[in-house]
Amino acid sequence: MNIFEKIKNQLKSENPVNYNKFLKNLILDEDNSTSSHLIIKAPNIFIATYIKRKYLPKISVLYEKETGIKPNIEIITGKIKPKITNIEPIQTTTQISVLIPEYTFESFIVGPSNQFAYTAAKSVAENPGKNYNPLFIYGGVGLGKTHLLQAIGNYLKNRLNVLYVTSEQFMNEFIENIRMKTPERFHEKYRNCDVLLIDDVQFFAGKEQTQEEFFHTFNELYNQKKQICLTADRPPKKLYDLVDRLRSRFEAGLIVDIQPPELETKIEIIRKKCELNGIYLPDEIIEYIATKLDSNIREIEGMITKINAMSKILGVNEITLDFAKQALKEHIKDKKENITLEDIIELIAKEFNIKPSEITSKSRNRNIVQARRCAIYLAREFTQESTPKIATYFGLKDHSAVSHAIKSFNKKLKEDSNFRMKIEELKSKIQLKKSE
Repeated sequence: MNIFEKIKNQLKSENPVNYNKFLKNLILDEDNSTSSHLIIKAPNIFIATYIKRKYLPKISVLYEKETGIKPNIEIITGKIKPKITNIEPIQTTTQISVLIPEYTFESFIVGPSNQFAYTAAKSVAENPGKNYNPLFIYGGVGLGKTHLLQAIGNYLKNRLNVLYVTSEQFMNEFIENIRMKTPERFHEKYRNCDVLLIDDVQFFAGKEQTQEEFFHTFNELYNQKKQICLTADRPPKKLYDLVDRLRSRFEAGLIVDIQPPELETKIEIIRKKCELNGIYLPDEIIEYIATKLDSNIREIEGMITKINAMSKILGVNEITLDFAKQALKEHIKDKKENITLEDIIELIAKEFNIKPSEITSKSRNRNIVQARRCAIYLAREFTQESTPKIATYFGLKDHSAVSHAIKSFNKKLKEDSNFRMKIEELKSKIQLKKSE
C-alpha cells in the first residue's frame, strides 16, 4: 500500500460518508509525482474543487507526518499530465489553488444576471493591462466569480505569467516567508507575474500586515501595467475592515457584479454541467432542480453529482423525477407550517414589481389580477389558513371566489410549461426565505 492510499484510509476512518462521496476515487499519479510534488487525479471538477477547499491541508499534514516532507499538491481532472521533471521542492505553504482547465469562457453560461461581468472579464483577457485595471468582480457564493477569474487565467496562461491564488493562500505564503526570513522569494513570485488573480479579497479584513504587503504588491504591478483581477462577496465600498487606501485602489478600476441567475439561465447551467460531467438528466428533472434549489451553482452541481452517484450505486438505469425528488429530499424541505400570508404578499409584490397593497386591492389591472391569483394559489398551497380566511384577506366575496381563482390558475399551470416553471421557482423562494 502506497503512502497516499494509507492517507485515504486514515481519512476514511474519520468520515466514511465523505470518503465514499469524494475521496474514494482519487488517484495518485505515481509516474509524474515526486516526493515533494503530488499530482492527484479527481474524477470530475466538482470533486476536485471540493477536495481543494476541504481536504488539501489535511492531506498535506498527513503526508508530512508520514514522510517528513511538506508537499506541493496539485489536483487535476481528465487526462494525466505529461511527466514532470526537475521539480524544485517547495518548502512554503502548500499550493492549494491552481487553474482548473474546465473553467473557461466557453463553459460559462451567460444570462442577464452575469452578462456585464462576463463581457468585462473577456475584454480584460483579450487586452490585459489595458482595459479595466483592476477588474473587481463581486457577488454571492457560488454565482460564478471564480469561474470568470479562472477563465481569464486559462485564456492567458500560455503566453503570459499568470498567477491565480485565494486571499488565504496569499496571506499564508506571506506569513510563511516572513517566518522563514525569505521575503525576497515572496516578492519575486507575486511582483513579477503578468497577471495576478486573487479570489475572495474580503478575507484580508483585519489582517493589517497582509493588507500592507498586498498594497505594495498591487502598486508594483499596477505601475508596470500588469493586469490585476479580484473577487469578493461585496463591492469595495462595503469592505469596511480594509484600509481606505486599499479600497480606493480597488475602486479605481472597473467594478462589476454577478446576480443570482434567472430560471432560464439556471436551466442552461444545469444542462451544461450535466454535459461536462457526462450525466444525462431528462428535461423535467433539470427543470425540477432549477426551480427547487437556490442559485448557488456549486450546490446545484453537487446535487447533480449526487443524483448520478445514487443511480449508479443503486443500479438505477433510468433516472426518473420521483428518484430525483427522493435523492434531493434532504435539501428541499417543506416549510408550510411557518409561512404566512404576509410572506407570500411580500414575495409576489417583488416578483411582479407592484406594491403589496395593490395585491389585496380591487384593481382590475391585468398584471395585478395575475399577481393576486398567484398569491391566492400560493396562500392555499403554503399556509394553514382556511379558504374563508384567505377570501377575507384578499377582499373576495366568499370561499367560492378563492376556489374559482385557484381553478383558473391550475388550468394555466397545465397549459403553460414556462408559467409552471416560474411558479415552481416562486415556491422555492418562499421555502428558502423561511429557511434563512
